[in-house]
Amino acid sequence: MKPTKIYAEMIDSVALEQFENAMSLTCNVQGALMPDAHAGYTLPIGAVIKSKQMVFPSYVGYDIGCGMCAVKLDIFKEAIDLERLKKEIIKAIPLGMSRHQTKQPYIPLACTPKAQEMFDEIGAYQLGTLGGGNHFIELGSGNDGKVWIVIHSGSRGFGKNIAEYYMKLAAISHVPTNEWREAFEKIHVDFKKHNPEKYEIALASYLEKQKASTAKTHLEKHVGFSITSTEGKEYLLDMECALAFALENRKRMIDTIISLLGNPKELLFINRNHNHAEIKEEFVIHRKGATHAEEGMLGVIPGNMRDGSFIVKGKGNEASLCSSSHGAGRVLSRNQAFMALNVDQFHNDMQGICTNHTDKMLDESPRAYKDIFEVMALQKELVDVIDHVKPFLNIKG
Repeated sequence: MKPTKIYAEMIDSVALEQFENAMSLTCNVQGALMPDAHAGYTLPIGAVIKSKQMVFPSYVGYDIGCGMCAVKLDIFKEAIDLERLKKEIIKAIPLGMSRHQTKQPYIPLACTPKAQEMFDEIGAYQLGTLGGGNHFIELGSGNDGKVWIVIHSGSRGFGKNIAEYYMKLAAISHVPTNEWREAFEKIHVDFKKHNPEKYEIALASYLEKQKASTAKTHLEKHVGFSITSTEGKEYLLDMECALAFALENRKRMIDTIISLLGNPKELLFINRNHNHAEIKEEFVIHRKGATHAEEGMLGVIPGNMRDGSFIVKGKGNEASLCSSSHGAGRVLSRNQAFMALNVDQFHNDMQGICTNHTDKMLDESPRAYKDIFEVMALQKELVDVIDHVKPFLNIKG
């Protein structure tokens, strides 16, 4: 029996099926679902899988390196003009689908030529931008009243393109090329005999079409690479490049905000991403929407726009593969939220917090998420809470 642990009390059947499918693979030797787990692509968001000698791009997901940065400042809320700061942040930092008009200076970590091309085409323009969905910029007060900047963002289109490229490559590597070749040959025996050159051209075209179709169909299936293979090594190289890009992305936004605040002293800086693959000898720990929580490791777990974020310290629990939740976790999908939730209720929930929220952001309402306080209670074995940052300014992408 493979060791598995589920910390969630509320979890949908799709997420459970995704987790069970992953654990049915021989190479996957241990797994855990965090308290915020819910259905995702291939693997649930909030899942951690330990694989022997295999890395799965789909287990890391599309937003490689998506995560949290939090910096504590030697300043209090009373020193900040919130409306003015909100407007200045929105003006200085591209939100949602917006990006910079010119390339931003940055030399990416060592990566493949393919990833370098992706950086030049899109990444260089997106460095220091927030993105959309559940990404946010937040300022709040900790237990001692000092201000924290908390940012949730990732590797933007750069990481997404890397993820898609390797997911397709993994899918193609598992297609039955020989079977297709044999089937094509049986149908075109005379063609091959009388016009071998054109036959080879036609066969190559047929195989490429079949591969493209299969790759699209199997894009998010449980297919990966050996960590000793060329493809596996190249994915890990490009993943590390995207992780560094995501961190730099968050840092640049933080630097911008600190500058807008008049450069107060920084007291503590935390970075912890929740979409990555960690190599441990012959094993790969995949965290998809799960925060690394080794013993003594600081982390950030956001709740929602109203309830803020928790600064935590990991306990190194091996049953959870040294992981914790990456947030509250959705209880309603985006479509369900728009159908089930009330706009007036949303605005009422956000009273007292300076935000840029609109009716169109109803899918990010606090009520679209699990109760963060219940989620934190479910992971007392995984992390200790050392501070609760209560928001007074929240900006969504």
